[in-house]
Amino acid sequence: MFVRLPATAVDKLDRAAEALGMRKKDLVAGLVSKYVDPDSRRGLSALGALSSRQVTVDLGQPTATVGAYSFQSYDPPEILNAEQAGQFLQIDEATVIELAEADELPGRKLGTEWRFSRVALVAWLSTPKK
Repeated sequence: MFVRLPATAVDKLDRAAEALGMRKKDLVAGLVSKYVDPDSRRGLSALGALSSRQVTVDLGQPTATVGAYSFQSYDPPEILNAEQAGQFLQIDEATVIELAEADELPGRKLGTEWRFSRVALVAWLSTPKK
């Protein structure tokens, strides 16, 4: 995995890893393992709550601060437009519309716009092709 961090965060991560005698990837992995739980609403709510407060890691030195970052949980909408359905399915919007117009993808056309149920798309994906 490659993650691009702001320069100030990179500097803090470098200093923290050096102060602890750890590799940066091990420091980040430890923080993610301890603080990130994407498999529960409670864990996602806790991450979302971080957006309004500072996270500080005590490294045993009075001036060492690892950082403060904003996290916002993402609850995808139940009803998606063609662009969102394409992002969800990881295909082009034009392909979504083409499949929907061919009745191969579950959706409804409302006027000139297509709408898709996220639940129906998941069910469609999990159904074996005939």
